[in-house]
Amino acid sequence: MSFIWPFMLVLLLLIPLLIVVYLLLQRRRQKYALRYASLSLVKEAMGRGPGWRRHVPAALFLIALTAMIFALARPEAETLVPAAEGTIILAVDVSGSMIATDLQPNRLEAAKAAARAFVEKQPDTVQVGIVSFSDNAFVVQPPTDDKDALVAAINRLAYQRGTAIGRGLVAALEVIAEKTGQGGEINLNQDQQGSNNSGTPEPTPMPKGQYQNAIIVLLTDGENNQWPEPVEIAQIAADRGIRVYTVGIGSEEGAIVRIQGRAIRTRLDEQTLRTIAEMTDGIYYNAQTETDLVKVYENLSTNLVLKTDKTEVTAYVTAIAVFFSLLAGFFSLMWFNRLP
Repeated sequence: MSFIWPFMLVLLLLIPLLIVVYLLLQRRRQKYALRYASLSLVKEAMGRGPGWRRHVPAALFLIALTAMIFALARPEAETLVPAAEGTIILAVDVSGSMIATDLQPNRLEAAKAAARAFVEKQPDTVQVGIVSFSDNAFVVQPPTDDKDALVAAINRLAYQRGTAIGRGLVAALEVIAEKTGQGGEINLNQDQQGSNNSGTPEPTPMPKGQYQNAIIVLLTDGENNQWPEPVEIAQIAADRGIRVYTVGIGSEEGAIVRIQGRAIRTRLDEQTLRTIAEMTDGIYYNAQTETDLVKVYENLSTNLVLKTDKTEVTAYVTAIAVFFSLLAGFFSLMWFNRLP
């Protein structure tokens, strides 16, 4: 817990002072009562039967006063709350199989339309980056909240060859690393000590269940046919606390597309995409229609980002102070017919 006005906590020094004053008043009361010569008069002066009860209202009042002082300092508590804030990297497959027309007008154009709608819905606190991959991967747009720049980047996506899912993930991870300053370039030829060839140590794996405020949305329609293996990169993402949400376009049966006069069957490797999502604590979606693809992006825009935020809890502390004040007054009236 932290405080917006911590200097107000100096008033807590009044609490021990009030306790000392209360004890002195009690001793004075006893001395005053002992001035009576008759023992019966002493008992009458000291009161009959209150015992420990006479201290209860005063103790409750001090608790209430302490809570009031904490409330004056305006306490804050850290809570994990849903928030539209963070970084989202869209890694989009632009391999030749994306020309298949089972989504209209074709897979890539349907994906671009859904991505544009997704970008338009994001608040200014969310930064989106665009990565395209085929037989290689490229950063089309670094993370930004400039929606015009993002839409222009999405419109530039064009067909290439091959499907290198692993390289798409590597490019997305490096964009996040550059933005957050955690980790650096991913070198897959690591030695056993976990450092890369440049001598730069790899970042320490994050504890399981803890995540960066950044995610990757991986959209593909095919099987990986390039090095590196996607599952190996998924493990790196998991170690860095980055969740990967995978979106598969099409079905395992696949579709036949014609590329440069050749008929090629493209199949969706759902098992690999499920594994990537599970390893990174993401979710796998299958989009077999344009409607499915739009729904995927709608879910992503509302469910993905959580953040630790400080919330002022002054009202709750004030409520505690009021409660103990009322309690002190209640016992004082019930036992002594007066307020403390």
